Order: sequence, then C-alpha cells, then structure tokens
Amino acid sequence: MNDKAHSETDLNWLLDNLVERVVDARHAVVLSADGLLIGKSRGLSRDDSDQLSAMASAFQSLAKGTGRHFGGGQVRQTIVEMEHAFLFVTAAGRGACLAVLAEETADVGQIAYEMNLLVKQVGAYLTAAPRSAAEQGA
Repeated sequence: MNDKAHSETDLNWLLDNLVERVVDARHAVVLSADGLLIGKSRGLSRDDSDQLSAMASAFQSLAKGTGRHFGGGQVRQTIVEMEHAFLFVTAAGRGACLAVLAEETADVGQIAYEMNLLVKQVGAYLTAAPRSAAEQGA
C-alpha cells in the first residue's frame, strides 16, 4: 500500500470512529477548500461523499465571504440547521475542512466539540495542498 492510500485509510478510519462515537452523527467527510473529497466515513457512497464535500465547501466559502465583507473575522465553524438534519463545517488544517452531517436530534455543542477535538488532534495530518492550475483544468 502506498503512502497516499495508507493516509486515506487512516483518515477514513478516524472519520468512521467519529461517526460511531458521537451520538446522532450520520456521516463525516474531509475536503479540500475547493470542495474535493479527501476522506469519508463508511456508509456514504463516493457520489454522496463528493456531493457533500462540494456543498460543505460552498457553505464555508459563503461564511468566509460574509466574515470578510462585514468584518466578522475568521470563520470558526459553519452550522446549517435543516428540518431533519444539521450540517457542520469547520476548518481542519491548512486548506482543508471537516464536515459532519448529523440528525435533527443531535446535541449541537457536542458535535462541534468533537469535531474541534478531532481537528486539534490531527490537524496537521488534515492539511490539503492547493491544486495547481493544471489540476484545476486551466
């Protein structure tokens, strides 16, 4: 197994552990700032993982733009409350984010705490390098 595959397996294991440990957490993904999937929890298809990563990136980008425009400062976490779920997105290392989709009954404070704990424990490991122009299709 090469280093990249081994790192992805380790990251997926950490995300599986987060979802299994934290009550009402459904799925977790780590994504690059531009929305590319880096790692995912078990039980989430590749297509759904890619979709969740893109959506989480968009919400994080909107929050950052709002913070810049209105002087709110750095975005710590983005939380979207839906009728039947919550979406949490938090920075996870340089150029990466951690997103968790949780049940509507989730303890918002507990989910946020557990996400931040994971990021602090493995934040350097979650760093994503920016893509080059060639990788972006330019």
